Amino acid sequence: MTDRSILITGGFGVLGRAVAHAAHTAGYRVALVDRAPKPADLAADVLAFADVDLTDPEDAAATVAKVVDALGGLDVLVNVAGGFLWQTLEDGHSGAWELMHRLNLSTCLNTSRAALPHLKASPAGRIVNIGANAAVKAGAGMGAYAASKAGVHRLTESLAEETKGSGVTVNAVLPSILDTPANRADMPDADPRKWVAPADLAHVILFLASPEAQAITGALIPVTGLV
Repeated sequence: MTDRSILITGGFGVLGRAVAHAAHTAGYRVALVDRAPKPADLAADVLAFADVDLTDPEDAAATVAKVVDALGGLDVLVNVAGGFLWQTLEDGHSGAWELMHRLNLSTCLNTSRAALPHLKASPAGRIVNIGANAAVKAGAGMGAYAASKAGVHRLTESLAEETKGSGVTVNAVLPSILDTPANRADMPDADPRKWVAPADLAHVILFLASPEAQAITGALIPVTGLV
């Protein structure tokens, strides 16, 4: 068991909830932040902030300050917030690229910047970002999404270099397809046994969030299941 505090963005979604469950079970003081309304079935001792726009730097900073005040500090930030869109360049619209940039990269950037001073005050501050295996080599229709996640990868590497010697590590996990209800509905003929279970990915994230992972920073770690 631990007595560390963790902030999870995109905390009301499938992966966010999986990370929250694993962290809560391990004894973390947990805060969830999301743009969506607060779910009714959260544990009573899990702090939740709904209707937060992390693409807005001021909203991100204000929310992080509230979390730090409520938890008495911050040890770990997990940047789950993001979105996905598939479209070809020929048939799509240019706004998709800006949308993916805002949802996947700006949310990560704004929250990390706001959290960094508090993480530096922790004995073992950690940032874990959610990148994407699809951003290593983009397929057809994946350009906007992959470009935004590639930005998360470069942010992870750059911030890891900035924070060396501070006690803060910055890493990213690069999952392939997650086994979620939405993905099962979108790909009914696929075999979800070959996908990544959110709980399995959560365990990797929590290891990177732990003091034991102090020697790992700037890493982009593929978590691709059996695909």
